[in-house]
Amino acid sequence: MEVLLIIPVIIILAIVIRLFAGGMDHDRVDQYISKRGGKVIEKSWNPFGKGWFGDKDNRIYQIKYEDADGKIHQATCKTSLLSGVYLTEDRIVGQSREHEHDSINNHLLEENRRLRQEIEALKNNRKEY
Repeated sequence: MEVLLIIPVIIILAIVIRLFAGGMDHDRVDQYISKRGGKVIEKSWNPFGKGWFGDKDNRIYQIKYEDADGKIHQATCKTSLLSGVYLTEDRIVGQSREHEHDSINNHLLEENRRLRQEIEALKNNRKEY
């Protein structure tokens, strides 16, 4: 009878430990990215992600983050309390909307400046005649 009681207690304890470790992992990954000037957009636990086979200590997450330059990345992230955080399969998949708008605005400002110079040159040429 006592054995039947111990099994559910062990299962509940394992779930609580996993949830606690997951919460710490999320904070650790967020800090890792933010220290490099970025911000995490989304992350999800991926227990069978790349590199899971034979790795008992690390937990694997798929993350999407924006770096300091506004580039959007997708990466596989491995982490544990003892090993820290490291990214694999990190690839750039886009540009943040905010940086896209800045780039477009800069281009338009430069084009306006060029056109004003051209108009001024045309006005000056007309006055000479």
